[in-house]
Amino acid sequence: MTRYQLVILLSFGHLATDINQGALAAILPFLISEYQLTYSAGAAIVFAANSTSAIVQPLFGYAADRLNKPWLIPLAILLAGIGFGLTGFVNSYSAIIMLAMISGVGIAAFHPQAARLVNFAAAAGKKGTSMSFFGLGGTLGFAIGPILATSALITLGLKGTGVLIIPVAIAAVFLISQLPSFKRLENEDREFKSNHQTVQGKDQWYSFSLLSLLVVGKSITFFGLNTFIPLYWAGYFNESLAKGGLALSIIAVSGVFGNIFGGWVSDRIGYKKMIVLGNFCLAICLPVLIFIDHPLIAMITLIPIGFALAVTYSPTVVLGQEYLPNHVGFSSGVTLGISVAFGGIAAPFIGMIADSRGIWTALATVAFLPIFVAFLSLFLPSPRTTA
Repeated sequence: MTRYQLVILLSFGHLATDINQGALAAILPFLISEYQLTYSAGAAIVFAANSTSAIVQPLFGYAADRLNKPWLIPLAILLAGIGFGLTGFVNSYSAIIMLAMISGVGIAAFHPQAARLVNFAAAAGKKGTSMSFFGLGGTLGFAIGPILATSALITLGLKGTGVLIIPVAIAAVFLISQLPSFKRLENEDREFKSNHQTVQGKDQWYSFSLLSLLVVGKSITFFGLNTFIPLYWAGYFNESLAKGGLALSIIAVSGVFGNIFGGWVSDRIGYKKMIVLGNFCLAICLPVLIFIDHPLIAMITLIPIGFALAVTYSPTVVLGQEYLPNHVGFSSGVTLGISVAFGGIAAPFIGMIADSRGIWTALATVAFLPIFVAFLSLFLPSPRTTA
């Protein structure tokens, strides 16, 4: 396979993995209804998956930088899908939490290794574009996840979650067939750096820490929306659960275009500029949503929100890799995993606000966070050039 084809394959793996993250938010209303859970108890399922991911992600990022283990990618995908896929087949809350944690481990294992390989496979001057194709898979996964899960659950009941195992099984088979290609890609990158005596430059840990704080704020916004938008549509607008799933899909589909646009433009204007522009766009659009009382107008407003959420995806990952040129896997694990996982960790606290103050107040709490993130992005330093 060519390097471009390997990026596409890794993007497909990303799609299969993130179908499960997208599906979780659509599954939650059904679990809450079936087991009579509170908002905070439902959000704790998201917490279980993401806190587990946050804990183990540094280990996988460390391993990705030091060990050539591409077999982790198909294994990780299978864990991510099987965890959430079996959710509807158990009959206890504790078992659901355990399966969410298994899925979290799979998600944690996939992102650092896969993003590191995408970095190696990217053509010169097109790292943002390559990463946007990789991110496109994840964005499509989030778009397909709610549709797939909602349709399966409405048709088959809670056991419809088993449908989620199908895409990860298909992706794992394709990825296993290309393990020698991934091994060869890493060896070629190592040989190129050795032959050309490439100087990686010093790691900018302060800059990376600032970027990570920005991603934490962005991820709380993302997971807040992904978890509570279906509940907002049901509880505030009195719309059906299917309409709530549609709202999630609109955000994700809009994100597809935002992701491609952000990667392509960031290669031309710079990664920091794209991050700043995207964050300020979100800081303007999202607060408008909570003051809209008509569900159709609110649904239309989700289009620029989804676009702005995704437009900073690839420039953020690539900028993090440039801040830590000697720890590309670790950087990818943090920007794609650890920092993102904090959004899931924050979900139960937003759920507590929803339980005590109402779903509108909970979403309002999320809506104004992008303003802080946007101003924080102004202070991101430029990466040092390598010698």
